[in-house]
Amino acid sequence: MNIIKIILAFLGLIFGVMLLFWVIGIVSALLWYGVVIGILAAVGYGGYKLFKKAEDKYVGPGSTIGQIDARDTNLSWEEYERKYLNK
Repeated sequence: MNIIKIILAFLGLIFGVMLLFWVIGIVSALLWYGVVIGILAAVGYGGYKLFKKAEDKYVGPGSTIGQIDARDTNLSWEEYERKYLNK
């Protein structure tokens, strides 16, 4: 009976160490994925900011949805045509 307890304790120790290594592996893998995704997100955000800065420099800030500016909403069609279309 004594030998069975020693064998069971040894197996419990082996499986406990295996479980510990498994948990450490899962945690380190999740941390590594977090670092990689964080680096990709930082590069993407930096690229977006650079693109937005260059776009504002060359195109100009303002409405980017293609609508008429607020200052042109009161123009009639003839005024709009004279101002923009016959240049």
